[in-house]
Amino acid sequence: MSYPKEIVRIAARGDGVTADAEHVSGAVTGDLLREDGSIEHGPHHQSPPCPHFVPCGACQLQHADEAALEQFVRERVAFAAESQSLAAGELLPTHLSPPRSRRRATLHGLRTAKGAVLGFREASSNRVVDLRECHVLQPQLIELVAPLRKLVAEHGSRGSVDIGLASVDQGVDCSIRNFAMEGLEATEAVLDFARDHGLARVAVDMGFGAEAVWEPEPVTVTLSGVPVSYPAGAFLQATPDAEALMAADAAAWLDGTASVADLFAGLGTFALALSEAREVIAFEAARDAHLACLSAARRTGRKLDAKHRDLFRNPLQPDELSQFDAVVLDPPRAGAKEQVAAIAQSKLERVVYVSCNPSSWARDAAQLAAAGFKLEKLRPVGQFRWSTHVELTSLFVR
Repeated sequence: MSYPKEIVRIAARGDGVTADAEHVSGAVTGDLLREDGSIEHGPHHQSPPCPHFVPCGACQLQHADEAALEQFVRERVAFAAESQSLAAGELLPTHLSPPRSRRRATLHGLRTAKGAVLGFREASSNRVVDLRECHVLQPQLIELVAPLRKLVAEHGSRGSVDIGLASVDQGVDCSIRNFAMEGLEATEAVLDFARDHGLARVAVDMGFGAEAVWEPEPVTVTLSGVPVSYPAGAFLQATPDAEALMAADAAAWLDGTASVADLFAGLGTFALALSEAREVIAFEAARDAHLACLSAARRTGRKLDAKHRDLFRNPLQPDELSQFDAVVLDPPRAGAKEQVAAIAQSKLERVVYVSCNPSSWARDAAQLAAAGFKLEKLRPVGQFRWSTHVELTSLFVR
């Protein structure tokens, strides 16, 4: 193939790829690779909006415009399906979360001789990029970076401090790990910080688990209109818009069902969305998330129950699954190989599979296809904007 070579797609790790499969770092669809290795920017190459781009490991694709980003997310999901010879009945429009919409993140802080650094880590490194601005996080989260940096500089211990931030109903929830809050001065500093910035909660983990040191009122997060108790550090979908879309997909695809099992239910993101129109039982291994979902279920008066069960060690068996009209599952990145094997052996005819990893999803989807399921609908979701992290929703019907 002669030069210049056109970049025809973006690979899973963010490199541009030519038609003859040459990978080019820093290139996007439509760029041209010259013979000397330089890149001629094409119509989809944009100036990255953030000055931290490249060193900061949180984003890999800020140099790709909206069209190239959408193509990447769509192809990442479509290629995963094709790798298992799965043909989607309908590939739905790709959803991209907008800038400054991410509502949760974990930052890393480190005391230095001149103060402290706080931000995301560099790609494939423990070095911390000292965050001064961010075009991904919600404004109320990024506004806390400077005061948190000051707190770490004055009272942080030796080694890395991990700070989890999440937008909740009462404001911002802050979870601090590896922070030696010893002595009156450090304790008062943390409490003053929480009060001065109107935080919903501050939980500190000094090696014995997270303990709330500031929580003026019980912290909740609203899911499908229902306030749910929010345990410190619990899982949330990264953006509210993606959460709403995925829940809406599940509800639409399960229309007409009378009973649904929600597997890997977490706080009840899908169980609460589905339980207005049908009976739902939510299964979750994390005890704090399970109890939060169970409490919310009892308050709503809906036909919703929650069961504490580790689906990796003890997946629902085929006879248990066959009692439901359908299941929805949203497993961790590793997928749900054993649970999907039981689904394949059951009498279920409808499965909604939400995934944060197209590769493990494709492996599991192949099991469903071998058992007679057809992939009816598939939607690519890019809620981690400018990242190579891609999610999806899918419907299988037998």
